[in-house]
Amino acid sequence: MARHEGSSGAVSMSTVAVAMALLLLLGFEHGDAATTFVVGDSNGWNLGVEGWPNGKVFKAGDILRFNYNPAVHNVVAVDEGGYRSCIAPRGAKVFNSGKDEITLSRGNSFFICTTPGHCQAGMKITINSL
Repeated sequence: MARHEGSSGAVSMSTVAVAMALLLLLGFEHGDAATTFVVGDSNGWNLGVEGWPNGKVFKAGDILRFNYNPAVHNVVAVDEGGYRSCIAPRGAKVFNSGKDEITLSRGNSFFICTTPGHCQAGMKITINSL
């Protein structure tokens, strides 16, 4: 006896393919969710924070939360030259709320504190975002 396969087999394969595609898309979307990192962990944005990024993986869209005493510190987004020299270039973005959140872009980002002596004491970080 011959076996007859109708269009119902094709529909069910199509349904399975669509369902799998949706699951993959949802999985990738969830995997790309931004992570919020508290700079310096429980110590916050403070002297000696320079090594804090070591061993962490940052992605474009992740958020850095800087917690600090705004009467004593600030956060300044600088270029690589400003990071190395501990001097903020003219027009650099200064944050001073004490609870700043900065969304990372792809590539290198540099942050320093411009309170005299603080950057030189390691109050600076560089982040490489994928």
